[in-house]
Amino acid sequence: MTFDDTLVQLVDDEGTPLGTAPKATVHSTDTPLHLAFSCHVEDDGGRVLVTRRALTKATWPGVWTNSFCGHPAPGEPIEDAVRRRALEELGLELDELTPILPGFRYRATDASGVVENEICPVFRAHALGEPAPSSVEVCEWQWTTPDRLRTAVVAAPYAFSPWLRLQLQQLELASL
Repeated sequence: MTFDDTLVQLVDDEGTPLGTAPKATVHSTDTPLHLAFSCHVEDDGGRVLVTRRALTKATWPGVWTNSFCGHPAPGEPIEDAVRRRALEELGLELDELTPILPGFRYRATDASGVVENEICPVFRAHALGEPAPSSVEVCEWQWTTPDRLRTAVVAAPYAFSPWLRLQLQQLELASL
């Protein structure tokens, strides 16, 4: 399956499936609500993997973000989709997949006017090895500590994806 025929699951406000649409056509200035996921990958030392989106990405090219994101295929269990996408995007196998923000949802518009509008459960996972990212997805990557990541996001929020900024805010509030 190629990017052009990859389907995303359209959902209502409660997350109930409404149908599907081709991924290549769903992200626009009027993006319908759809299902996605986001994952924060940690290594054995507790560092978190951050990635810089490839400069060829349709949305938020070149910004730093969490380890990876994706869309489950219609009927695909979300945990299976997370593991599949980790291999496709980062060449990375995962274990210890844990939901950390199961109800996360956001809507954001990038500088080109393209909208992301997602119900996007967030997971934490442990990396089995080092990443070998696809250059179509990632142009840079770095292991960092959670504290250094939070400091960088506060210092230069424009350099990071809006979903990462929102996730970090919600995770910080959840830990209070």
